[in-house]
Amino acid sequence: MFFLVLRDLCDSLSDWYHSPIADNRSMTTPLQRICVDMDEVIADTVAEHLIRYNRDYGGNITKEDLHGKWIWDIVAIDRHPRLEEYLRSEDFFADLDVIPDAPRVLRRLQQHFEVFIASAAMEVPTSFNAKYRWLARHFPSIPATHIVFCGDKSILRADYLIDDNPRQLRRFTGTGILYDAPHNAAVTDFQRVHNWLEIERLFLNEESPSST
Repeated sequence: MFFLVLRDLCDSLSDWYHSPIADNRSMTTPLQRICVDMDEVIADTVAEHLIRYNRDYGGNITKEDLHGKWIWDIVAIDRHPRLEEYLRSEDFFADLDVIPDAPRVLRRLQQHFEVFIASAAMEVPTSFNAKYRWLARHFPSIPATHIVFCGDKSILRADYLIDDNPRQLRRFTGTGILYDAPHNAAVTDFQRVHNWLEIERLFLNEESPSST
């Protein structure tokens, strides 16, 4: 009897030894990926544009005046080159205000998702250095490997994109989430969030994001 038990034990050990080794990587469920736009989502670009324009032209344009419009739509055409100059100046993106609650909520999201900052910085190529320094100062939890400067966001491979620009969301192949901004007031194609507290509830309180 002893020898029968010993033989069975040896057979079991032999089967275990020759069985395929489990790949721990295949047992780990990859985190879902969220891409987050920069301008008007975590950085208040419009406020800086208005400050500079109103200062130089003695204007009093407010965000409320931009409801459903871009600043280009309400500024005289002969002043458009000046708007371009603001964007291309070296200091424009250096001192933008941070959208409230964005740093804290992004840190929380990083505990449950893979988070990337994805900016269409190619629209203003001179902004690269200033944007990178701004992100390093205000969002140190985002590593350089998770910062994407691009043009067309259809190249992004992610589950979600949070962006204020419906044009970019329409090109994105995952679920687009529209961050509320004056210019996109009339857009109804995407699920809309008005602030980072809503994003926190949406992703961390079991409310499933959708494109409806």
